[in-house]
Amino acid sequence: MLADTFGRPLRFRITPGQASDIASAPALLEGQRGKAVLADKAYDGNDLRSQIAAMDAEAVIPSKRNRKVAIPHDALIYKHRNQIERCFKHFRRFATRYDRRIIHFTGFVHLAAAMIWLR
Repeated sequence: MLADTFGRPLRFRITPGQASDIASAPALLEGQRGKAVLADKAYDGNDLRSQIAAMDAEAVIPSKRNRKVAIPHDALIYKHRNQIERCFKHFRRFATRYDRRIIHFTGFVHLAAAMIWLR
């Protein structure tokens, strides 16, 4: 899911459970603009960082442990990532994906997104 600074959802993609987080990130960022892109270590990849740089945005992503040369990130900006995580954690059903059928889960994501945007 792509969320704005206030934790409001902008875009989402439903992927299989075994898919890595970073696999859907390029499509979510396509056509977006911003000053910075905040993400956790799961999104630390050179291709994604290149895409963010092409957007003229700063990649605020901590380096993975296995990266040979750590890439520094702005820790003060990274603290705001919790606002984005609230988008996921506000609805437990959304965060844990209780629904078995994709159509039911997608419907709930749309409902949750509308509720978040209206508050």
